[in-house]
Order: sequence, then C-alpha cells, then structure tokens
Amino acid sequence: MSQPPARKIRLLLVDDHALFREGLARLLSSEPDFELAVPCSSAEEALRVLGSTQIDVILLDYDLGNETAGRFLSLATQRGFQGRVLVVTAGLGDSEVMGLLRLGVTGIFLKHNPPSLLAKAIRKVMEGEVWFDQRYLKVLLQESRTAEQEGRGRKLSERETEVLRYVFQGLANKEIAVRLKVSESSVKATLQQLFFKTGVRTRSQLVRVALEQYKEYL
Repeated sequence: MSQPPARKIRLLLVDDHALFREGLARLLSSEPDFELAVPCSSAEEALRVLGSTQIDVILLDYDLGNETAGRFLSLATQRGFQGRVLVVTAGLGDSEVMGLLRLGVTGIFLKHNPPSLLAKAIRKVMEGEVWFDQRYLKVLLQESRTAEQEGRGRKLSERETEVLRYVFQGLANKEIAVRLKVSESSVKATLQQLFFKTGVRTRSQLVRVALEQYKEYL
C-alpha cells in the first residue's frame, strides 16, 4: 500500500526585482514538494498574502525598495506569522546580519549560489534547521568575541553544551543523535532545555544567543 504524499512546502517569494523574482519562481515551481503563492514585489503585497494564505517559508529579499526586510518582519510578526524566514540577498553588512538574527530569521542565503542549493536550504529550514553562509557565522563569532557582554546566561550542562555546539555547526536533530549515540527524542528534549535556559523559541535565535552569551561553549 503506497504512502500518501507529504504536504507540499508553501512558499512566499518577496523580491522587488522582477527578473530575479519571476525566474526564481519558475525554478522553484518545478520542485515537486514546493507550492508557491503569488510572488510579491513589495512588503505591502506580501502582508496581504500572509493575511489570506498559510505560508511555511518566506523567501525574502533584504532591500525592498523603500522598505527593508527588518520592517517587513516586524509587521509580519505583529500580524501573527509564525513560519520560517530565509533572507535571499546579494550580501549584507555585519550590523544588518545581527539585526536579522534578533528578528528571528531562520537563515541567510546568498543569491550567487545555485538554485539547487536554495532548494536544499528551504527544506532544511522547514525541518527546523538554520541556514547561514559560513562567512556570516565567522563574522558573528568574531564580533561576539570583541563585544562587551552583559548579563551572562545560565550555566549549561555537558549534554546541553554538546547539542548547542552541533546546532551551531548546522546539524539536524537526527545527525546530532547519531553523533551523541542517543535517541532523536533525547536531542529534542535537550533542545527544549536550551530554549528555556536561553529564553528563545527557534534554532536561529539559539545560534544568536550562543554567539552573544555562550561563545566559550562553541
């Protein structure tokens, strides 16, 4: 007896460059497990779509003409959006990356990468992982080492430290379970403990807090 097909990942593409937006929409539409909402050229259009359509992952350009991704994300969150956000950009400065992390983005993907890698990134963030180009992780780690830290977080256990380190490396729960020789449910339980101790709700926020408050564990 064949298994019923898994639900498709519902995507919303927000980019003010028509050529890039339409080309990427065609490419992603060819993926059997993706379902695209009408691509949007502005934050206003995207907010209207979010008000009427369930979206799993937003593919968001950072610069939206007169607006930025940060403002759009704040408005989307205020209106109840709880899905994943993958910022697709040509490049960002250090302060912009830190701002996006504070807003809880799930990843940052550079436009010069191949479409096949973007499809992989989408699937990863949908599974609850984070996706950040290595150059940004290195910049954030270097910046965190020089920034003055205030209000240190709670001390982590040995198991929490191991899981946090693997999350920072981008490993999925199943991969972490194999490395630690424990069950996947055990990894999930440790993650929940980390979320509670650090006061975050997502893996991307956990990465940010790790960089700011727990860099000695990484």
